[in-house]
Amino acid sequence: MTATAPAAEATVRKSSPGAARGPRRRPGRLRRVGLPYLLLLPALLLELLVHLVPMVIGIVMSFKELTQFYIRDWSTAPWAGLDNYSVSVDLDAPVGKALLHSFLVTVAFTVLSVGLCWLIGTAAAVFMQDTFRGRGLLRALFLVPYALPVYAAVITWVFMFQHDNGLVNHVLHDQLGLTDKPSFWLIGDNSFVALLTVSVWKGWPFAFLIVMAGLQNIPRELYEAAALDGAGMVQQLRRITLPSLRPVNQVLVLVLFLWTFNDFNTPYVLFGKSAPEAADLISVHIYQASFVTWNFGTGSAMSVLLLLFLLVVTGIYLALTSRGRRTAQ
Repeated sequence: MTATAPAAEATVRKSSPGAARGPRRRPGRLRRVGLPYLLLLPALLLELLVHLVPMVIGIVMSFKELTQFYIRDWSTAPWAGLDNYSVSVDLDAPVGKALLHSFLVTVAFTVLSVGLCWLIGTAAAVFMQDTFRGRGLLRALFLVPYALPVYAAVITWVFMFQHDNGLVNHVLHDQLGLTDKPSFWLIGDNSFVALLTVSVWKGWPFAFLIVMAGLQNIPRELYEAAALDGAGMVQQLRRITLPSLRPVNQVLVLVLFLWTFNDFNTPYVLFGKSAPEAADLISVHIYQASFVTWNFGTGSAMSVLLLLFLLVVTGIYLALTSRGRRTAQ
């Protein structure tokens, strides 16, 4: 009797539904479900501290009359309401006119830079699809401008654009004789050409890399079948390559647009704190309005307006591309 009692009690405990569904499984399940979120928590907190908190502070600053007199404690600056925004968008005032000019210059610069980066990158990627000797070395050389640090690359271009002893004037004027006299590339109207050149030089390898990766997903059988049907290189490009690269190009153009429109490092290193009027990008203009004239409230309002513009353009672009994708399907 004494030997069989514990065995019977154990049998009853095992057969009991409550014992089978003991609370021991719940902590394991919670750990499995909550572990990914727990691992993401440090990154989310860092993202909050690095991006969202300064963004919120900048929005609050845009509603304050924040000048150099309140820089020690910006929270004590007087409340300005929408005055900073009204000054920024007033096209009859000097501040509004200058901001509009900078915005138009940035739009023209972005359209040309993104278009040329995409065109050169796509052409180079299509060219690199064919197998030939030295293709790997050429691919590596194409990626050098993208791999170089921005400051080192742009400073090199600053020396190349020098008026007296720069490489650009030496080649164009001294060797090729294309200009009557050495040109000033870092001042005047030529500054826009210089800025566009540097931007395209360091931006097209990224387009080349993305398009080249997208080309790897296109089956070679499509090109072989098109060649058997008599389709030439141009027809294959129009009928196979570009339609197949449409999802890749949609993301690529959006990323290039956001990077180029917000580019601050290139014009700042190329021209310094005061960019020429022809190359007055809105990023440098906001910097001048904030840190040169010490009017941080107006500069913050300009930054918020820039953020709203980019959000609206991005939303419209995503809506149009998703509608085009559904229509194509």
